[in-house]
Amino acid sequence: MAKIGIYGSSFDPITNVHLWTASTVMHRCKLDQVIFLPCSSKRPDKTLHVSDEHRWNMIVMAIQGNDRFVADDYEMKQPGWEIATYITLKHFKAKYQEDEIYFIMGADLLLDIGEGKWKKSKELIRENKFIVMARDGINMLSAISKSPILRNSDDGQTFHLIDKGLAMEISSTYIRDEFRLGGEPRYLMPDSCYSYIKEHQLYK
Repeated sequence: MAKIGIYGSSFDPITNVHLWTASTVMHRCKLDQVIFLPCSSKRPDKTLHVSDEHRWNMIVMAIQGNDRFVADDYEMKQPGWEIATYITLKHFKAKYQEDEIYFIMGADLLLDIGEGKWKKSKELIRENKFIVMARDGINMLSAISKSPILRNSDDGQTFHLIDKGLAMEISSTYIRDEFRLGGEPRYLMPDSCYSYIKEHQLYK
């Protein structure tokens, strides 16, 4: 049985922080594989800045050379109104029936789920396992204890909390702003992705 982490994000663009985070989570949680899952541009709650094709190409370039990193375009292919993490995880649990599936997310998303803001929040928490990364200013244990949705599923196996060393501030938004304003974010992403953005004149 393998342990697989599903790492969903906009990846707009993918950054060295995404890669470092995935590598650190893999090491600390003894994962065999991390699946990079770019979100769909069809989601009504997302505003993306380049096409799915560009985001996908950069992800593939960024993870090249690491056979434990895999890209999957499952959500990109789904109709926007049908996309929900609950459905996504059902898909991957069916695809990898012999393996253990974890959803990797930040503590800010844990708060949203605990407040019932996600589709099928109760079922999502009750039926799945999560690796939760610290975010500045968020007490993860307190968030779980204050939410009936979270605390009633806290069986010691549902949440793997990583509370040290992952709250880095460099984001895709920061990098987009640097490109837009004529900055130089070259060393915040893989060289191949930086060259790709320059070649296609993205994030202007």
